[in-house]
Amino acid sequence: MISNEGVRLGAEAARRLARTGLYEFEPGLTDPEFTRIEREYGFEFADDHRAFLAAGLPVNVPPEDGQTWSRPWPEWRGGDLDSLRRQLDWPVEGVLLGVEHNGFWYEGWGERPADGTAALATARHHLAEAPVLVPVYAHRYLPAGRGSFGHPVLSMWQTDIIYYGLDLADYMHREFDETRSEADDGWSPRATAPFWRDLLQPFLFQADGFANSPWSEGGK
Repeated sequence: MISNEGVRLGAEAARRLARTGLYEFEPGLTDPEFTRIEREYGFEFADDHRAFLAAGLPVNVPPEDGQTWSRPWPEWRGGDLDSLRRQLDWPVEGVLLGVEHNGFWYEGWGERPADGTAALATARHHLAEAPVLVPVYAHRYLPAGRGSFGHPVLSMWQTDIIYYGLDLADYMHREFDETRSEADDGWSPRATAPFWRDLLQPFLFQADGFANSPWSEGGK
């Protein structure tokens, strides 16, 4: 059962993106297409994410020099399967990269094995139990889950994770609307996804983006 509030929120997110004029849109995903995608990749879209994609699929534009993602909008219909899988695997693979090369270890996993291969295997086992994150745009993610909506959008870069929107509609404003303003004191997102919420970094939203965060420099 898809919630009415989730549908409203997803439709509002689509309207906010459309008003920017930055992208053209293809027809939205149909119910059979959602069923195929969810079966093929083993997750269910959150209600607001599903409603957003049902309203219309944003069409990617040619990438700029140095852009991390050549197709930041996931191409759920007829896209490159390897590219989609890379985006879906990005959060988990980023954590595993941190475990292997940066000494990262989550205290909830218990004592870190001394052997590097065993540490990776242990981390991978635990990450398989973490909530699935679904790409919205590039490395911006929402938790999966039919019947859920209103999650904050998270920006994922290995184990550096920050908020990028109170919810999907707010995210579209803050990521794409050039008229966005500095966040007020009421801008206080609260992550809902276990494990991932424990990795969130301090943030400060400014009119030109996020400061005091891993994304304030370096093009992330």
